[in-house]
Amino acid sequence: MRPWCTAFHQTASSRQPSKAEQRAAMGREAPAMAVALLAALVASAAMFMLAGTASASPAEGIQPLSKIAVHRATVEMQPSAYVRATPSLLGEQGEDTEWVTVKFGWKEPSEDDWIGVFSPSEFNSSATCPNPWPAEEPYLCTAPIKYQFANYSANYIYWGKGSIRLQLINQRSDFSFALFTGGLSNPRLIAVSEPISFKNPKAPVFPRLAQGTSHDEMTVTWTSGYAIDEAYPFVEWGALVAGGVRHTARAPAGTLTFNRGSMCGEPARTVGWRDPGFIHTAFLRDLWPNKEYHYRIGHELPDGSVVWGKPYSFRAPPSPGQPSLQRVIVFGDMGKAERDGSNEYAAYQPGSLNTTDALIADLDNYDIVFHIGDMPYANGYISQWDQFTAQVAPITARKPYMVGSGNHERDWPDTAAFWDVMDSGGECGVPAETYYYYPAENRANFWYKVDYGMFRFCVGDSEHDWRVGTPQYDFIEHCLSTVDRKHQPWLIFATHRVLGYSSNAWYAGEGSFEEPEGRENLQRLWQKYRVDIAFFGHVHNYERTCPMYQSQCMTSEKTHYSGTMNGTIFVVAGGGGCHLSSYTTAIPKWSIYRDYDFGFVKLTAFNHSSLLFEYKKSSDSKVYDSFTIDRDYRDVLRCVHDSCFPTTLAT
Repeated sequence: MRPWCTAFHQTASSRQPSKAEQRAAMGREAPAMAVALLAALVASAAMFMLAGTASASPAEGIQPLSKIAVHRATVEMQPSAYVRATPSLLGEQGEDTEWVTVKFGWKEPSEDDWIGVFSPSEFNSSATCPNPWPAEEPYLCTAPIKYQFANYSANYIYWGKGSIRLQLINQRSDFSFALFTGGLSNPRLIAVSEPISFKNPKAPVFPRLAQGTSHDEMTVTWTSGYAIDEAYPFVEWGALVAGGVRHTARAPAGTLTFNRGSMCGEPARTVGWRDPGFIHTAFLRDLWPNKEYHYRIGHELPDGSVVWGKPYSFRAPPSPGQPSLQRVIVFGDMGKAERDGSNEYAAYQPGSLNTTDALIADLDNYDIVFHIGDMPYANGYISQWDQFTAQVAPITARKPYMVGSGNHERDWPDTAAFWDVMDSGGECGVPAETYYYYPAENRANFWYKVDYGMFRFCVGDSEHDWRVGTPQYDFIEHCLSTVDRKHQPWLIFATHRVLGYSSNAWYAGEGSFEEPEGRENLQRLWQKYRVDIAFFGHVHNYERTCPMYQSQCMTSEKTHYSGTMNGTIFVVAGGGGCHLSSYTTAIPKWSIYRDYDFGFVKLTAFNHSSLLFEYKKSSDSKVYDSFTIDRDYRDVLRCVHDSCFPTTLAT
């Protein structure tokens, strides 16, 4: 168990929590579970909680929605209690995000009263529960999509009434707002608002670009409420020229979804479940390198009318080896946060909005993004995937957004993951593999390559076995060995967990400075094929090493590398937004720069010989660490230790 964002509460003391405390903190059990099953779940949770290190504070690592003991909720409607939400109709001008004013009150206010936002609006009847449901009288069987404490409104405790503003996104259904007393651990429902809704809840929203299997292909993925028998999804697109748009065409989209049965465990199968709607992907092919294209998503209804999404544009990727300016963003572990202050995300993923806003503000100064795992930290609360796609939509609608698989997307016991842990909250990779496109041969295996101009990216999946003799090991070697370095000189490896080097406190305590069996199986490949930089997330901070091989620095240079590169530079870029991870106090000799803050990396390839690396803080977008690489093709060809093939003495 690691001290970074997990689905479980980690205690700072050695006292074992009571069963009641564990159940309240986790919020994962179904209502009125059998005693034996509940005891087993509680014991398992206690083992997870007590496995945390002392470096984690009591507030860290809790999915905010998991704090709500949904299984304990009761209905005790009070005549004096009320909740009202305005406006009642949202998105009248086609908006996909709106602010709502919620007014509420009752005669016995308490400081632990809270407002829950539920969607669909009917949430407290047996009709909303799956059949069978393990409770005789299911008062509540779904978690809210967000919540806020009533005393967030000034003077609620004194006057018994308050008002808060909440931000809603179009999530394919209506909403209601509920006032609870009794806190999160013993919630008692005392009032519910009338439902409100977007004008068209099924409207297509939040497009997500990704590069396809080849450089001249861009994919567009989005979410809607339209099943394939209700409307035909497509993308209208064309090239942009000085006088306007030309060659407009329509690309049909495929449609996917998943259901509760696709989930592997709780809470994703129980209180965390929410219908994901329909996810559509269209393929725009035969793009001209670096050309600007417009597009908009749409659904053609049976009467021939079209429901349109917003218009956007993107620049097509460069062809492999193309000598143009190419700029890449890399980070991991961003998570999501709420701009309205709900869900207490400031304590859960405090840097998420800073990173998002920094990238939105700088959209014109980079070309492609790699988010290497741990995206929303939904941890089994499926509604949070919609929230995340909305948060990053200003980025993903304009730039290809390439994602990797992390422990919070994939890991669940007995599901063929490499790690037998419960970090995904029962999702076992299904939402990540459906909400986002990535050019993998098998979508269940989250490894793939991307050729982007002078770059070759080999993206690994640290949640599946990467050791010698496995399919992933074979993929990594093939990806590294098949690049033409005279045209694509910049070779990058990336995966979520640290398979290289990190001076994180937990790794240092283990004595390995890596995940178990990490670099032992891959370092010969990195060295043999002369990987320039290997990126990792999972550890929530920033760290850069010297060029390394077999735990040794291969040069004393720190900021300007020229000529032959004798090793690989290892970078932890896991400070995307989730709460920060501590370092070991003793700094290893190979650690060149460490930063306990939120940030991201930017790579700039000027040509085939010059690369600029920059680490920027999310708070101000200023550069705090950087280096350059200047070299020629002959420097890549030169032999270094364990990099060259055997030679012959024959003449």
